[in-house]
Amino acid sequence: MRQAFGGWFDVPDGYLNTANIGVPPAAAADAVVESVQRWRCGIGRVEDFAEPVATARRAFARLIGVDAERVAIGASVAQLVALVASSLPDRARVLVAAGEFTSVTFPFAAQQDRGVRVTEVPLEELPERAGGHDVVAVSAVQSGSGRLVDLAALREAAERHHVRVLLDVTQAAGWLPLELSWADWVVCASYKWLLAPRGAAWLAVRPDAPLRPVVANWFAGEEPMDTIYGLPLSLAGSARRYDLSPVWFSHVGAAVSMEWLAGQDIAEISRHCVGLADEFRTALGMPPAGSAIVSVDRPDAVTNLTKAGIACSARAGRARLSFHLYNTRDDVARAVRALGGTLT
Repeated sequence: MRQAFGGWFDVPDGYLNTANIGVPPAAAADAVVESVQRWRCGIGRVEDFAEPVATARRAFARLIGVDAERVAIGASVAQLVALVASSLPDRARVLVAAGEFTSVTFPFAAQQDRGVRVTEVPLEELPERAGGHDVVAVSAVQSGSGRLVDLAALREAAERHHVRVLLDVTQAAGWLPLELSWADWVVCASYKWLLAPRGAAWLAVRPDAPLRPVVANWFAGEEPMDTIYGLPLSLAGSARRYDLSPVWFSHVGAAVSMEWLAGQDIAEISRHCVGLADEFRTALGMPPAGSAIVSVDRPDAVTNLTKAGIACSARAGRARLSFHLYNTRDDVARAVRALGGTLT
């Protein structure tokens, strides 16, 4: 059991795989177990999940710097991006980063039958190429490489060219300080840096951003228990009108982990995570990158790391390691040794 930033984690030594699956605080896992036990014993009720859903929604809003009234819930990034993609007009022009995570790009590409065009450019060229497009869609931190998009430059270009912006912060929220009230849409999944169970996701929407409630359902009503049967269509006045009916136990865990995270100094967490990642990079002769994710292009890197008990991922032919708040310098040293480097 490790203690980090006041939380307790059952994270094993050498776990450098948060970019794949985050390890929850023990309190979040306990809350899920308790909720499952109530379900098992037949004493759980639908109404019991209203507060966890609301708590996680508020916490996500705080983590990205928006009002909770702007946040809708869903189940995955692709599902929420698809809401945006299906709301674009015919022949819309979408700009994305080359090699972008496909949950960001595929929903737009699937609209090609109505003339929606998706153009890939290198990540660093997104701001300068924004003009002439209707939407820029990009992950704030790239899943495969850990590279960060220049958010300030993207915001300036979007405002200058009147281009809408969709940001996926799944690999950023929880370790990177974010203030994204300017973005038209911000999506995020629960199960990585937010340390929550898979099955929950959030979408923050600017009030003037186009979005069609194509998954309209009972939970998206102003008073959900009053919109279970019959017409007319009656949806919430806030971004809750875009809600998907929640995956209950995912939100139970998310309410605990994310409320705890939202109460932390994310800048301090960022310094910790990036400090470990850059120390690892320096030991391997790589320049600092300012990211909590490191992509290593070395022969047999994944094999050697795995043999040494390091949990990592294979992505795009490279070893991907990720450093979160529960990781320590001992984890860094172990990974460096596995790759034949020396930690000074």
